[in-house]
Amino acid sequence: MVRWGIIGCGDVTEVKSGPAFNKVDGFSLEMVMRRDAAKAEDYARRHGVPRWTADADELIHDPAIDAVYIATPPGSHLPYALKVAAAGKPAYVEKPMALSHAECVEMAEAFEKAGVPLFVAYYRRSLPRFETVRRWIGEGRIGAVRHVHWGLTRAPSNRDKENAADNWRIDPAIAGGGYFADLACHGLDLFIHLCGDIEAAAGVAVNQQGLYAAEDAVSASWRFAGGATGSGFWNFASHAAMDEVMILGEKGRIEFSVFGDVPLKLITDQGEETLAVAHPANIQHPHIENIRRHLSGEARHPAFGREGAKVSAVMDAILGGYYG
Repeated sequence: MVRWGIIGCGDVTEVKSGPAFNKVDGFSLEMVMRRDAAKAEDYARRHGVPRWTADADELIHDPAIDAVYIATPPGSHLPYALKVAAAGKPAYVEKPMALSHAECVEMAEAFEKAGVPLFVAYYRRSLPRFETVRRWIGEGRIGAVRHVHWGLTRAPSNRDKENAADNWRIDPAIAGGGYFADLACHGLDLFIHLCGDIEAAAGVAVNQQGLYAAEDAVSASWRFAGGATGSGFWNFASHAAMDEVMILGEKGRIEFSVFGDVPLKLITDQGEETLAVAHPANIQHPHIENIRRHLSGEARHPAFGREGAKVSAVMDAILGGYYG
């Protein structure tokens, strides 16, 4: 039995991840931490967690905790991760992995030195719907990949307009950027998983609304190591929501959504194939199951610290100008 503790039992742990630790055979959620003691106690009561604390160090160094899930905002990932590595325990860290590529590398190196794994919550690598896309590409259903394009737009929320200062996701000091850093990392990581490493990237980032300090409109282009190209735009000052991905190949294309639970489309000269693959009830469950498989020696996990660092390097380049 691997006994887990969670640092930062906020919204993401309510349904997406937290319950999965008690659903995976050989795992149990034994302790949670939140700086607000009343909220930590409330989470533990509602989720049947035996113990809670307001002290992260207490959880990290507890001998009855074998592994730690860091589910705080990105600005605190590095210091917590370094403490977990020093304690010699595996960690699972939320995305984006840290505030910058340099912080990601520091985290990865600390765990490598400690000889324990660092897993990153880029859980789309483990979802059945995207494993289907990966299989289609691997089987050559669209031939060689030529280009990947993603467009993601959303309208500003009432919270953005009225109380932006209360939202850590659009505070660069805490999140490393705005909604681009929070959301685009999912798709960019998925594209690396599907099509290989991104070896060069450039971008333009601006603030069109002036509602908060972070960028709200980003456009970018990149090149995969295999020669395929990529492009994307992310606009959070739009009139409506859109989430559309196209992977163009020499013999066809694949269309899907990064976040929406919509059918996959495979379009070739032979016709159009549509396949609905539903998300699991706890969307991180397959990814956490893959942690168990890795720790038990069954299979390698798809998202370690070094993979998370690659995504941050691309985002740093897009927000900062160019690398490659």
